[in-house]
Amino acid sequence: MLTRRHFIGLAGAAAGAVVLRSHGSSVAAPAPAATQATLGELPPESATTVVHDFTYVAAERPNALPCFGGRTAPIWTLSAETPLPVIRIRRGDTIAAHLRNDLKGQDVTIHWHGLRIPNREDGVPNLTQAPVPFGASFDYRFRPPDAGTFFFHTHCNTAEQLGRGLMGVLIVEGDESRPFDDEHILVLRDWSIDENGRFLPFVTNEAARSGTFGNIRSTNNEIAPTYDVPAGADIRLRILNVDRTRIMMAGIEGAEAFVIAIDGNAVEPFPLKTWQMGPAMRIDVAMRSPADGKVARLVDYFAPEPVPLAHFAAHGADRRTGALAPAPLIASPIPVPDLDTAEKLPFTFSQATDNSVAPTGPADGRFIDDLCTSKTVYWAINKQSWPMGDHLHVPPPLATLTRGKSYVFELINVTPHMHPIHFHGHTWKVLKSNKRKHLPVHHADTVLLLPNERVQVAFVADNPGDWMFHCHIIEHQETGMMGYVRVT
Repeated sequence: MLTRRHFIGLAGAAAGAVVLRSHGSSVAAPAPAATQATLGELPPESATTVVHDFTYVAAERPNALPCFGGRTAPIWTLSAETPLPVIRIRRGDTIAAHLRNDLKGQDVTIHWHGLRIPNREDGVPNLTQAPVPFGASFDYRFRPPDAGTFFFHTHCNTAEQLGRGLMGVLIVEGDESRPFDDEHILVLRDWSIDENGRFLPFVTNEAARSGTFGNIRSTNNEIAPTYDVPAGADIRLRILNVDRTRIMMAGIEGAEAFVIAIDGNAVEPFPLKTWQMGPAMRIDVAMRSPADGKVARLVDYFAPEPVPLAHFAAHGADRRTGALAPAPLIASPIPVPDLDTAEKLPFTFSQATDNSVAPTGPADGRFIDDLCTSKTVYWAINKQSWPMGDHLHVPPPLATLTRGKSYVFELINVTPHMHPIHFHGHTWKVLKSNKRKHLPVHHADTVLLLPNERVQVAFVADNPGDWMFHCHIIEHQETGMMGYVRVT
């Protein structure tokens, strides 16, 4: 169970629960939360800035997670203490993370998913930094300007490394206008292992369709766990889909619930009926727990039969009376795009053709090897496919943007499959869809495109650098549906 004050995880080969705290240490007195309107205006660190030091060592650590049914699998983790590290800081604090790579034959990086941080800290190999080889280290240092629910994960050999578990959760506090009675972090993902605990293939021919699904569904590395909660209480649920492939339709049964944040960004609370979550997407939910002795549950409806993901067993006297009316969260200082002057750019997500592979040649002095043939490339953005080999070969940018200017991207899906499209370093304002008339205007870093859907998103290009722009179904990313946008 991952709660506000402590986090329960599993470490080592045993399946017993241990206390998992936010890793690292902090120094100095608290600093005020950032209120600046743009990333560039975040004030410099001072003697009062809280600095949290973290050390993460990417390594193979065989583990018999509860969801493995007694099998031990050679998972890869960032921490020896727990397979699911959690960082919890306050907005305005600094993260100083030291990464060491102890995975033989692998390069690693850490991408801080959803954070508007300097480009050099974004963790994209060969684009924002050199990949970290076996035996080497790299240091990240940044201050998240936004509060919310985020996560961090590898961006090298992502299908396998993420599939083996190389990720963690990042909570940035400072958005609550009224405290909740309880909180639970719910990390949803599949595992792919056989009856002997060996990993199944992470990339298959299904990469040309919806992607390869795991055979074990888990929540916090358990199968449909039950959590004890106070009765009649307002509970904050931080729900993260960190799977490589699976798209979910999340809903709550047996309790009233409101969506209060999308991808960590505050929204005007609205009742949760269902919310479709592609890989990398998150929602924060305010749930009024049921009466004593009753059980509510988190359910995935995107299946032939609803799949229970977690249960919440209520105990004790009701904490609150009256209808659930969650207070809105405090919005983060995301720049407001000027829609009247914004430049409109279309991005079409399609299946690849023989001519889709990005052109050869050097990009700003970065080495580009001979490109592989397109037979293993299935997807494209604006008729260009990222060359085979994950991030090894860097093509030219899909677009070059002017710093400080407002843009509207029209995301156009011309395939029969869904694609969760993620943009690094910025937060989109999702404006409208041609298919979902009741899609609320909201901020997000990942937008799920339905088949043949057009979605308009707007943002201010205030963060300079080369920023990844890709589908977060990882097999789609690694077989062509990836590019980057340059902000100068």
